[in-house]
Amino acid sequence: MPRLLLHRRIVAAAGAILLVTAFSFTMHSRAGAQDSYPARPITVVVPFPAGGSTDVIGRLVAEGLRQVLGVPVIVDNRAGAGGMLGTAAIARSQPDGYTIGMGTVSTLAINPAVYKSPGYNVLADLAPIGLIAEVPNIITVNPDLPVRSMEELVQLARAQPGKLAYASAGVGSVSHLMGEQFKLATRTDILHIPYRGVGPALNDVVGGQVQIMFDNLPTSLPLVQGGKLRALAVSSPKRLDVLPDVPTFAELNLVELDWMAFFGLVAPSGVPAPVIDRVNKAMEQVLSRPEIREKLGAQQAIVVGGSSDRFKAAISREFERQHRAVQAVGIKMD
Repeated sequence: MPRLLLHRRIVAAAGAILLVTAFSFTMHSRAGAQDSYPARPITVVVPFPAGGSTDVIGRLVAEGLRQVLGVPVIVDNRAGAGGMLGTAAIARSQPDGYTIGMGTVSTLAINPAVYKSPGYNVLADLAPIGLIAEVPNIITVNPDLPVRSMEELVQLARAQPGKLAYASAGVGSVSHLMGEQFKLATRTDILHIPYRGVGPALNDVVGGQVQIMFDNLPTSLPLVQGGKLRALAVSSPKRLDVLPDVPTFAELNLVELDWMAFFGLVAPSGVPAPVIDRVNKAMEQVLSRPEIREKLGAQQAIVVGGSSDRFKAAISREFERQHRAVQAVGIKMD
């Protein structure tokens, strides 16, 4: 065999051996990194301010993860733009499992339906880890409004088109989308009065400047229990122990309003599947603890849990629901 040809074959064989060795080392390193996860602190990004439902639930789960995983779990509040800034930060983080975050119906379903460019693509940029809990929504009215049931409210709204108004936490908020879904489902014409947050909106409904409010249960419940608001319906699977006389939207056959706000864990797209599975299993352990379930129950949250695929299906289902409402009423923000 000519010497030059032999040399080329030796070089090619050596190159192939190096390539195989490098590939094996890379795969072994990746497997080792995943097997040793977590090896350092984990950050949980909460895309809302401290003190709200997302923050409270996020901190409960973060503390539980710290105990189960055996590493520090740090909560990082990245508030702004209705949760979009923090969610974009989660999507842009390194896909190694050391930065994860809280996802809600607002950040994963409503904002992508309402805004052209929320700063992230839910399907492409985020990986669902698991669904933590769901919180019922509620419709309330000022007690001075002469209605005591949903049927009476619908009748009054139809008799006085454009005269009644509902308050919301702002354009594109949960309360705004619920209000528009109510109008579509009941074929009524009520005015939308947007506020800069739930607090100011509730204050004006309590004060009688606005008649109707759609909201997550935890913020409205104390006002209902204190007689400052009258509850007409909730979106829970069955009547709530704290409001046994208030019917569900399902009982009233208001299907498009029969949804709950959800809270779950998400990661940036590209996090290895074994890492997603590890965090999911840890989350399930946390949610199985009686003290965690009790604390979540105090937030009127219904523990759900389940696989990442279950959470992905919930996100898809709610996006489709909110997208229908957005298209029907023409809400679209830049």
